[in-house]
Amino acid sequence: MDKNYDELFGQNIRRMRRAVGMTQEQLAVKLQLAGCDITRSALAKIEVGQRHIYPDEIKLLKTVMKLDYDDFFI
Repeated sequence: MDKNYDELFGQNIRRMRRAVGMTQEQLAVKLQLAGCDITRSALAKIEVGQRHIYPDEIKLLKTVMKLDYDDFFI
């Protein structure tokens, strides 16, 4: 997979997280409560493109942050 794509996707997640006023820790906790086994550290790695994101994580991010899928690809 293209590393640049991972970085851009991660930047979009960071931008959206900040837009809804959440810290990485707050978002990680909300994801955990929704059933996603993710740590703040893993979320930080996703945001800088050092870790791939899984489809189930995208689905929960969408739900937790109340976004549309299109928001991830801006």
